Amino acid sequence: MGIFLVGPIGYALYGSLTNAALSGYRAVAPEFVGFDNYTQLFTSSQFWESVWLTLVFVVGSALIGQNVLGMALALLVRNGPKRLGPVVSSLVVTAWVLPEIVAAFTLYAFFATDGTLNEMLGWVGLDGPTWLITVPLLTVVLANVWRGTAFSMMVYSAALAEVPPDLTEAAEIDGAGWWQRFIRITLPMVRRAIATNMMLTTLQTLGVFTLIWVMTGGGPGTQSSTLPILAFQQAFKFAQVGYGTAIATVTLLVGALFAVVYVKVLKPEVDS
Repeated sequence: MGIFLVGPIGYALYGSLTNAALSGYRAVAPEFVGFDNYTQLFTSSQFWESVWLTLVFVVGSALIGQNVLGMALALLVRNGPKRLGPVVSSLVVTAWVLPEIVAAFTLYAFFATDGTLNEMLGWVGLDGPTWLITVPLLTVVLANVWRGTAFSMMVYSAALAEVPPDLTEAAEIDGAGWWQRFIRITLPMVRRAIATNMMLTTLQTLGVFTLIWVMTGGGPGTQSSTLPILAFQQAFKFAQVGYGTAIATVTLLVGALFAVVYVKVLKPEVDS
């Protein structure tokens, strides 16, 4: 525990308090600069823009996209035609099991100006936009939804299997429609799975790097530069390793904040 978790975190925290660089004498003998990196960070408009982009990316792709679509697909697999379920499950899970770098290049080819999506739009007489340049954040949000929905679908499929069928059958006999049964019976029965899945997808999405880097490189400009992208750019593109480590440390703290909030929300559910 101390070697694999606390040790690296402590070393990263120390690194964020230095002026370490990627090359030169500061790479050999970095100096302790206290909270200078954090002072520079919190007064940087680029940093706050990156925080906002990160929140939009997490909320759009994880909390809304993956969770809502994952639940919809789980309901489709459970209640849809028997032959449809295995087909949908196979297609969705295929996206999840692909190595992240392979999925990133696949999605880049799909959203490229002369890529698959615009080619398909051309079949119906539509001219698609330059997705990766015009709406880069929306593009990476959609990509992350496609990439991660399978996990949510599997979590919700397992949770839905635990809902006693006699409850929904009794409600149906009493005249409750599908939507009423879903809102008043199914959702309350799977609320713990929903809360747990939201926490896991949030923390996973917060650290997404390869997908965004391959598709947009954080651009154009800084339009899709989330915190992991900004940390990488500062550390390895502009050679400010100490400053980049400070950004990474803040990202870690944001993840810890999300985890604490979710644990607080989940605790009454676990205790009940």
